[in-house]
Amino acid sequence: MSNTRGEAYWTRNLGLRFITRTNIIRVMAHITNSVEYGIHCLLWLVDPASGQPSSRDLAELQGISPSFVAKIFPKLEKAGIVQAAAGVRGGYRLARLPTDISVLDIVDAIEGHKPLFDCQEIRDRCAVFENDAPGWATAGVCAIHAAMLRAEQAMRESLARETLAEIAAVVERKAPKSFPVEVRGWLNERTKGRATRPPMKPPGIP
Repeated sequence: MSNTRGEAYWTRNLGLRFITRTNIIRVMAHITNSVEYGIHCLLWLVDPASGQPSSRDLAELQGISPSFVAKIFPKLEKAGIVQAAAGVRGGYRLARLPTDISVLDIVDAIEGHKPLFDCQEIRDRCAVFENDAPGWATAGVCAIHAAMLRAEQAMRESLARETLAEIAAVVERKAPKSFPVEVRGWLNERTKGRATRPPMKPPGIP
């Protein structure tokens, strides 16, 4: 069904006169690329031998924005998923075993507890009601909303069953044995570089 015909179908058959296809997509797609970036970064913390990389190290390893990743990790820390270590060699490590961190934990930490669907109660706006919707039209949960609630529940249950350890195991099986060794070495070199770098002088001091 084309976009135009699809929108016409929703409008004609469901009375969704005040919602566009763009709005539908915006409401449904609340899991943003912040979650994608966060999970990719967390995968490299599963191996303790990778040390305690900084958020910048993890971002630059994967070619993503360091400033963007820096905003994600405080949320993960607040949720008890990672721990931050202070000092020159400081960085992040997992606060729990990867088997105890679900994808749902990560999604909720980064995105917050947002509903999948924001019902606008359009069912009481039908023109024939003349701004006085009858009880039968608004009784109970909106059927569309109920369908979305069931979908959200199914999604959350599925994400709760997936763990960081399971995703890391899939990546490990796909990659050559040399790859994690190379990544571990790259991250450890970055940590050493931070430790050997001369401290910055305060502004105004020659």
